[in-house]
Formats: sequence, structure tokens, C-alpha cells
Amino acid sequence: MKNVHSDIRGPVFEKAMEMVSAGIDVLRLNTGNPDTFGFSMPDSVRTALVNNVDKAVGYCDLKGMPEARKAICDYHVGKGILNLTMDDIFIGNGVSEVVNMAMTTFLNPGDEILIPSPSYSLWTNMAHIVGATPVLYRCDEASDWYPDVADIQKKITPKTQAIVVINPNNPTGALYSKEVLEQIIQIAKANKLLICSDEIYDRLVMDDLEHVSTAALAPDMPVFTFNGLSKSHIVCGFRCGWAAISGPSQQKGDLIASMTKLAAMRLCGNALTQLVIPAALDDNESTKALISPGGRIYEQRDATLKALDQIEGITYVKNSAAFYLFPKIDAPKFNITNDKKFVMDLLESKHILLVAGSGFDWPDPDHFRIVMLPEPTVLTTAMQQIGDFLSTYRQK
Repeated sequence: MKNVHSDIRGPVFEKAMEMVSAGIDVLRLNTGNPDTFGFSMPDSVRTALVNNVDKAVGYCDLKGMPEARKAICDYHVGKGILNLTMDDIFIGNGVSEVVNMAMTTFLNPGDEILIPSPSYSLWTNMAHIVGATPVLYRCDEASDWYPDVADIQKKITPKTQAIVVINPNNPTGALYSKEVLEQIIQIAKANKLLICSDEIYDRLVMDDLEHVSTAALAPDMPVFTFNGLSKSHIVCGFRCGWAAISGPSQQKGDLIASMTKLAAMRLCGNALTQLVIPAALDDNESTKALISPGGRIYEQRDATLKALDQIEGITYVKNSAAFYLFPKIDAPKFNITNDKKFVMDLLESKHILLVAGSGFDWPDPDHFRIVMLPEPTVLTTAMQQIGDFLSTYRQK
């Protein structure tokens, strides 16, 4: 456990909660929890839950309710994934659980798995927990935060078992091109590696761009695709995530069998959350309204970027998806050598809670993540306060 960390709810977060307990108002830009900022679940989800609640009293199928798995399968097939049936779907208590199950199926102690930097710490943490070694490959800020394919190739060893792709990415909000995904797939094929594709933000894509599912480009190899409803349908607390295992039957058979054993051990996922999956995946409009011009997520991004443009010493790559931004701070200008100290100092001075870039396994003390979920006016004021803080800040 010594290498396991969660800076989103780490020491700076704990300090923020102490301040809240003391009556200090803290703006929490650390975690993507829409409910905190007045978002609510769509009526489609609420209706499905209320009208079907009695169906969730008993244990359900160990892989998940058939109706829910069929809806998930239809969704992914609709995105072009072949060689997928509802029997290849595993519904879990959040993506975190099914990632843990998946890694347990194909990683042994001492194995290596390639994970992007920066990335959500779930992936490196789970690798450590199963006794494997996470090997970080670079995402290139100068290339819109796309994975550095040459760096991926360079870091493959005989111990490498899999490549993780997070698309759209957390914390950068980057959306990967089809060409980049195809290059990663070719590397995986050449080295006989599994691909794990985290696509939970695939419905929160802006600017008329289109998300391409990794597995849709790789029908002839096994791919784990991870997804869920937490952010797209504002039900983080439902802990509703799933894994879809695609590819030729003879290549994924052992993976399915092992996942089935693990699913059986915990009996089933939370049945209440599964009741809403068909209705949620059939409801595209409520999510689309958030990410279109005039929608909250779209307008909150616009407000954040405009305010950041006024701060000397901060640059950014505009996000195309999700509600995260990973700005770069001119560390030498502010003498920043410790990004965790920077976010702690900001918290204590301006009562704004951020997460340092190192919390996403970024190697340099020059980035931080902003969660763009408050109302536009709140975000504008917050960015102005960050600028005010930086105008006199020099780390000691």
C-alpha cells in the first residue's frame, strides 16, 4: 500500500474539510461531483428508479441484470464494437471495482502495465494493489495532450502485459484522434498486449467532435472497455460502472471466465443502480443539453478559459471533453518546486481547493487540475482569485 495515493481526497482535501468544519467556506474544485454544484439526475433516471425499485430487492445476476447488460451491449455495438454480446458485460460498483477485477485477471506480481501520465490515480493504484508495476508513458501537452506513441514503444519490456488508454482523458479533458488510437493498437498487436480503454467521459464531448471507441478499431484483439453513468447522468453516488470485453472468443475466453469467478465472489453489483441503465443510455438529450452552447458544462468551460487568459504565468490546452482542465503554471516564475505546497498555500489564502498535477502522476511541479463544475460566475471569480494570489506568490 505504500505507493497507493489519492490526492483528490488526500492531505490538502483533509485540510479543506477541517476549514469547512471551522465554518470557512471552501470552493471545492478538486473532485468531479456534479451534485455538489446543483446538477441533478435526469427525469428519465429518476422515473426508472422509482418505478422499478422493487425489482432490486434480491440478488441479481452476478454479471448484472440482463436488461441492463443488453442496454450496455447495444450501446457499445452502436459505437462500432464488434464481437460483443451481453455475456461479455460485467456491471460493478463503479468503474473502480471492475478495473480491480480486470487487473486481477491478467496481471501477476512483477508484471508491468503501461499507464498514461497524467492520468486518474485509480489506474496506478490498482496496479500497485495487485502487485504489478505501473509504467508511465508520456502524454504530450504540445500535441494537445495526445499520447506520445514513441514513448509507449520505448517503455515496453518482456514484462509488459497491457496498455491503458484514457479517452477522454482525466485530468486533461483531451479527446484522442482515430489516428493516435490506431497507432496504439498497432503497438499492442505487435507486442501481444491487452488494451484497457477507460471511456467514461465519452458522452461529454463538446465542439461537435466525435468520440471513437478504441475497441471499435480493434475487432481482432481482446479489449477491455470501461464506462459508466456517474458523470454523464449525474449519479456519482449510484456507483454504476461496467466493463465490456470485446474481441475473438478464443482470445477472451479465459478473461471472461476469470472475471466471472470474481463477479461471483462478490455476489452481484448494486441492483438499484442497474435499474436505471437502460433508461439512461436511451436518454441522450439530457446529457447533450449540458455540453451544447448555453448548457452548463459548456458555459462553465468558457467562463474558466476566459478568466485564465487574464492570468500571467498560466497557460492551458483547451479541453474537448469532460469538465476538467490541466493548466500549466510557470513554475520558475513563481519559484514553485513543490506543487502540493502550492495548492495548500492557495487553499489557506483563498479558500479554493485544487489538486496538484503530481496527484495525477505528472512528474513536474508545474500543473494543477481545475474541476469546472460551479456556475460560470463562481468560476470567473475563482480564477480571478487565483490570479490575485499568484500576483504576489513566490514559494519559499
